Parts: sequence; structure tokens; C-alpha cells
Amino acid sequence: MKTLTLVAVLLAAAPVVAKPWQGIEPGQTRRDSVIKKFGDPSRAITADGKETIAYFGDKAIKGTQQVQFTVDVDSQQVERISVFPGPVVDMESVENTYGPACPSGRAPATPCYQKKVTDEFRTFLFYSRLGLAVFLNEDGKTVQSLTFNALATK
Repeated sequence: MKTLTLVAVLLAAAPVVAKPWQGIEPGQTRRDSVIKKFGDPSRAITADGKETIAYFGDKAIKGTQQVQFTVDVDSQQVERISVFPGPVVDMESVENTYGPACPSGRAPATPCYQKKVTDEFRTFLFYSRLGLAVFLNEDGKTVQSLTFNALATK
């Protein structure tokens, strides 16, 4: 839980809109669009004003073990997408898809990541311009999950 709180704080501080995943854009796409695109979820749970819609098992979205969409109950907008990839995804694939590590000094205009560690000592790559956190497995070389967050454009 501390990990998600830390990521939420870091992502909320960045003035950009999150990168879409499979056509679903945090902060823009509504719950009904998720259901229309992927069908009925494996499970839906509501707590503290948020609904988590999960697809796993026989309803897993192609290329994933599980995907969780966090939806604000009042606005019905997707706020966060957590993707747990099915195949092994390595650092090279992440960098080729989303961008390399940020150089020291001033950040470039293109997306890049900063390597961070949670208070639980989990390493993640933080792409502030994309609203994306890539959590690594213990080996530090393969992806455990990707989290796309809706961000304010203020």
C-alpha cells in the first residue's frame, strides 16, 4: 500500500496527462468504455469511492496476466491502469517503448525515466512526462507491473 501511495504522490506532482494503454486513457476514458472494449471483468470491487475492475484468468487481456482499472465512482473516469504483463518484459523493451534513462542535469524534451526506490525497497522507473511507473522484479532487469496514472494538466 505504501508503494501505491508513493507512486500516486510522485505522479500527482507531474503536470502532464498519462499515456493511454490499449486505447484507454487515465483521466479521459469512462468505465463503460472499458467494459465495452474488454467485456465483463473477472472481478469488480468498490471501496473508498473507487472501483477496481480486474481482468485475469480466462478473461485476461491478451499479453497480460492481469489488468486492473481503478475508476472514480462519482465521475466514472478511469484514474489508473495497472498492467501485469504475461510474457517477460525486459529493460531494453521498456526503454525502446517509453524512452531511456534521463540524463543528469536538465531533462530532455522527450520522455525519459528516473530510477527510484519505494520505502519497501522496490525499484521502479518513473516516467513523469507519461504518468507511468514501471515496477521491476527483484532481478532489477524484468518488469513486474506497469502503472498508468491520470494526472492534472495544471
